[in-house]
Amino acid sequence: MATETWYEITVKVLKKHKVDLVTYVPDNVLRPLIELIHADPYFTAFACAREEEAVGITAGAWMGGRRGIVLMQTSGFATLPNTLASLSVPFQIPTLMMVSERGTMGEFNIGQQMVARTMRPVLDTLMIEAHTMTRLDEMEFILDRSMIQAWATQIPCCYILSPLLTGGKVFAA
Repeated sequence: MATETWYEITVKVLKKHKVDLVTYVPDNVLRPLIELIHADPYFTAFACAREEEAVGITAGAWMGGRRGIVLMQTSGFATLPNTLASLSVPFQIPTLMMVSERGTMGEFNIGQQMVARTMRPVLDTLMIEAHTMTRLDEMEFILDRSMIQAWATQIPCCYILSPLLTGGKVFAA
């Protein structure tokens, strides 16, 4: 019996919750998810120049009755605190974010490491629900329940994809 991958589970739950808009800044760890989404006519997906642009687009879509998600890597999250604090949180826009975690487990880039250390405290300060995904067997439940909560409370939610789940970025030794 074949096990679903993390990105297949993600697509299944996004469809279940009628999330059909996917904005992203390209990332190698997220590539399998991005490719699967682009191959599925259910989704409208496109790359953005910056994470703030992606959040703005999904916020506008929410106001127009659509549900979206923003995909990015850890370093991209560093650009978002002002956007989240001045748009998503005060206007109660349930911004969904999926972040491929860098800055841990063999990371060579100190900038990635610094953002990884500050991302969770920033999310906590903004009172944004955050889940670090490490196990495939918990992923569907966490995605499903936290999307229900995001829609009901109109509070943003961040899914941090640990290298334990995705395999992370492969570094040269």
